[in-house]
Amino acid sequence: MTHQTVLAIDLGAESGRVMAVHLRNGALTLEDVHRFPNVPVSVHGTLHWDVLRLWRDIKDGVRKAAGLHPRSLGVDTWGVDFALLDSAGALLGNPVHYRDARTTGMMDRVFARVPRTTVFEQTGIQFLPINTIYQLASLVASRSPQLAAAQTFLTIPDLLNYWLTEERTCEFTNATTTQLYDPRAGAWATDLMQALDIPQRIFPTVISPGTLIGTYEGMSVIAPACHDTGSSVIGVPLSTPRSVYISSGTWSLVGMEVGAPVITTAALAANMTNEGGAGGTTRLLKNVMGLWIIQQCRATWEAAGEPLTYALLVELAGAAPALRSIIDVNDPRFLPPGDHPRLIQNLCRESGQPVPQSPAEVARCVFESLACAYRAIVTTLRELTGGPVDTIHVVGGGSQNTLLCQMTANATGLRVLAGPVESTVIGNALLQFIALGELKDIAQARALVAEMGELVRYEPEETGAWDDAVARANL
Repeated sequence: MTHQTVLAIDLGAESGRVMAVHLRNGALTLEDVHRFPNVPVSVHGTLHWDVLRLWRDIKDGVRKAAGLHPRSLGVDTWGVDFALLDSAGALLGNPVHYRDARTTGMMDRVFARVPRTTVFEQTGIQFLPINTIYQLASLVASRSPQLAAAQTFLTIPDLLNYWLTEERTCEFTNATTTQLYDPRAGAWATDLMQALDIPQRIFPTVISPGTLIGTYEGMSVIAPACHDTGSSVIGVPLSTPRSVYISSGTWSLVGMEVGAPVITTAALAANMTNEGGAGGTTRLLKNVMGLWIIQQCRATWEAAGEPLTYALLVELAGAAPALRSIIDVNDPRFLPPGDHPRLIQNLCRESGQPVPQSPAEVARCVFESLACAYRAIVTTLRELTGGPVDTIHVVGGGSQNTLLCQMTANATGLRVLAGPVESTVIGNALLQFIALGELKDIAQARALVAEMGELVRYEPEETGAWDDAVARANL
């Protein structure tokens, strides 16, 4: 009997967790070790990540797992955000949250120096105001003393890996989210940095997912796909090469795994992204605002004295009238925190659609609008890859939303396979097992995921009604 254990440390926008993943005789099992909130902090109007609190929780989780004798650990987090270190390796300031307002107007500033087409040609990344390139442009514009003093740039998982091992590197999948990495050259986009006065000297060596970085308390520290979506995609039991994945959480990332970046005029027009994947792959995808909108709705209702669980909202939305109003979930007004129920109502008024009133109607509008957004991206993926799509895999927390999964099948006319919920943790761990020599490759790893028995199947129903609703909404 063989039994190996690794620790997957996964930080999301709302929470983090340390989980043990066991590989026993070719079967995977997961064990909760430590879960903790990820709560941003506002200081003098700037929104920060409380990264020192996260570091303490990571250490607490690793300590709790000591009795499980893990061979290694790996860290994944969200993308785009970063820390700056001084010459001694100390933080020059608490990392700023991507939803902070400092990037307002920065896209226009960048495009005034470098045309939009050139930025895409060099990076292949979707244009979002949260991207690292625009955060750094804001530091250049404000003549930030932190940027002037910086000796090292590290994305958030790279910062945590540095604290674990004292090694300063940037992992490939997360580096590509910065919109400062050239995937075809396989290096930082230094010409782009120079044109924007971003100091090239602060960017460290880029390492591949699966690299042994160092050790922490006797355990190997292995870089998984350090971008959480990169790990999540590894944990998707893709049924065919023509499958689409939806990593559904605070953000929804809808895409396909392809062999090379798709940096074309059509991809630029569709505002698609080419993020790095494991095993020499590219994640051709698009970011959708995702369940963030429902999270903000819940916060608004709770502040008004009406706390509603996710499960109850799904139940209420399921009983609400269908396909009355469809909104653009990627409207930039949804990016910052706020009164999203009121924003949804305003968008419906602006478009001349019925205005949802109750939480049930608002939630129904959000879920249906997300399904329509997924539909549009699936159509684009067909066009960009020149072939059909046969299955959609929904993974992550949103895979538990039975209503949204069925709506996705209905809107796209495709079979949906939902699960696993913990795809990010699983993908993180699988790459560690491959690096340790316990698994041969990603194909073998995905076969183990398929055998876990978590997949729920949804078949499309009433697809014609969705065609009519999309046409009415003019999306």
